[in-house]
Amino acid sequence: MEFIEAKKKYEELTKKLERYAYEYYVLDNPSVDDSVYDQGMEELLRLEKEFPSLVTRNSLSQRVGGTVLKGFNKVTHERQMLSLADVFNKEELAEWVNKVYETLGKEVDFTAEMKIDGLACSLVYNDGNLSYCATRGDGTTGEDVTTNVLTIKDIPTLVDKKQGRLEVRGEIYMPKASLIKLNEEREKTGEPLFANARNAAAGSIRNLDSSIAKKRNLGGWWYYYIDAERDGYTRHSDSINALDKLGFRTNKERRVVHNLKEVLDYVDEYTLKRDDLPYDIDGIVLKVDEFKYYDELGYTAKSPKWAIAYKFPPKEVQTKLEDIIFTVGRTGKITPNAVLEPVRVAGSLVSRATLHNEDYILEKDLRVGDTVIIRKAGDIIPEVVKPIIEKRSGNEIPFKMIHNCPYCGSELVKKDAMHFCLNPNCNSRKIESLIHFSSKNAMDIEGMGDKVSEQLFAENFVNDIPSIYKLYEHKEEIIEMDGWSDKSVTNLLDAIENSKKNSLERLLFGLGIKEVGEKMSKVLARRYKSLDEIAKLTKEDLLKIDDVGEVVATSIYDYFNNQNNIELIEKLKNSNVNMLYLGKDDINETNFFYNKRCVITGTFEKYSRDEMTEYIESQGGKVSGSVSKKTDYVIVGENPGSKETKAKEIGVTILKEEEYYEIIDKNKGE
Repeated sequence: MEFIEAKKKYEELTKKLERYAYEYYVLDNPSVDDSVYDQGMEELLRLEKEFPSLVTRNSLSQRVGGTVLKGFNKVTHERQMLSLADVFNKEELAEWVNKVYETLGKEVDFTAEMKIDGLACSLVYNDGNLSYCATRGDGTTGEDVTTNVLTIKDIPTLVDKKQGRLEVRGEIYMPKASLIKLNEEREKTGEPLFANARNAAAGSIRNLDSSIAKKRNLGGWWYYYIDAERDGYTRHSDSINALDKLGFRTNKERRVVHNLKEVLDYVDEYTLKRDDLPYDIDGIVLKVDEFKYYDELGYTAKSPKWAIAYKFPPKEVQTKLEDIIFTVGRTGKITPNAVLEPVRVAGSLVSRATLHNEDYILEKDLRVGDTVIIRKAGDIIPEVVKPIIEKRSGNEIPFKMIHNCPYCGSELVKKDAMHFCLNPNCNSRKIESLIHFSSKNAMDIEGMGDKVSEQLFAENFVNDIPSIYKLYEHKEEIIEMDGWSDKSVTNLLDAIENSKKNSLERLLFGLGIKEVGEKMSKVLARRYKSLDEIAKLTKEDLLKIDDVGEVVATSIYDYFNNQNNIELIEKLKNSNVNMLYLGKDDINETNFFYNKRCVITGTFEKYSRDEMTEYIESQGGKVSGSVSKKTDYVIVGENPGSKETKAKEIGVTILKEEEYYEIIDKNKGE
């Protein structure tokens, strides 16, 4: 077969297989048996083997994942990716609708759509071929995540449209069933669970290893045809129907609504249907349907005025408070926890919730056997709101605080509102210390999560922090245990070995010194450069450090003058764990954030708050959790809340998300 003939056949076969995939993954209505698709793939692979030059990044054969990138390339959006303004109740939504009517001088139609809880992305095609997929980023610049997106089978790499450039925007999401399966797998390996589908989807797409995205069964919903007017469409609803025909998965729950009553009826309908959908939504999006009104309605700096996002209020459900149990943290802090009759809340099954302390329980008058209302704060953290008093039968058991540690039996000591077990040999405290030391923000020993730490402790393979670095002595014994293999043990031991090279601030945080969090660990490491120098400090030396008071100074001094801790550090030295600060020794005083106090509030597209905090501190700045007259800047993302309000009241400078990114780029010389 000649190359030209092979190329033609290859392209025809690709189109046919793309159509089969669309019917299977998007329409859920396959027109052929799986064997027909498989035979087509076999023929495609045969052609690729005979003519390797046919293979491109978008070839169907390349959608298997496995590529590991060093980092993501930046992509400048041809048209800014704006975010939507939010309203949080039906009164605010009605106010927005009426403002649109008032501005335009008449009533108009809206398209009502699901607000998918996913990662905003843009697909760009040229001459029918997928060129790239980019995240929203800061709205102007995103990340090229094409390699990962190619593993998502419902996203077409080839569309039947050869009129130049086509851009389609939407969300990458994780179905509820995929999240449940993923968290079950992570629980078995002792890895932290994903709090929600959005975090899981975003983490999968922004992972540098495309095989991760491949495994997680992601999907895409597409809801914005960028150049629809250019291509002859006058209504948003018609443009989405056109995307259907081009092979994109669009959400069929959308509806054109003609007045305020229909808008509110739609909101009520999907408030009730929300839990029955196979994917997470966190609200409803309304868009003026006719494009001709968009310019008249206009834009703010970051949001169109012709669209709005209605956010659902926190979902509250009823369940039984079956028991109150107690956990012991690494510092000995006793935390009461609610054992709940399992119930689904905001997309996940909830069976536990922290009750914080004795005062919290007594103030709410929570009793074992109560019917209680629970919700997820911010759709993430389960919390018990209150008991339903009228549902009490009289058999409920009033709460009584325990007086002894539930693990070692030591008498508890109350300090302020909290109770503590002070026994340093308490097994629960030891296990929590192992978990904390190995955690991502400390020594980052992948594979040494909660379950694994408990298992290895139970087998007496590890009993304190230094014993982690002797775990190789038990390799053969661990391999014989259920759930382990030669590869998984080797991976764990490699992660332990690699952790020896961490910089000092990670070790300091991992040691779990009371009152020394990540921030203070970095301050101490940058200032004194070695653990030995920190260990020599007197209380007077420590009190000279900014933000160190009597309590913190005493805690640090006592830790390094305790014989057990001195021996622990010596054992770590003997295992060749690094004790030195490996970061930059000096900070340029011309840096924008040098010696500035900042507060970060709201949600951000490009970086997490932890990443933003790390950057500011690396520039010599400080990040605080509260706004005061000493604050220099408050950096605000979406939904900043009361901290932005307070900053305005007392005259603190506010930096918008895009301004923060501009400062970073300028500092990097970009």
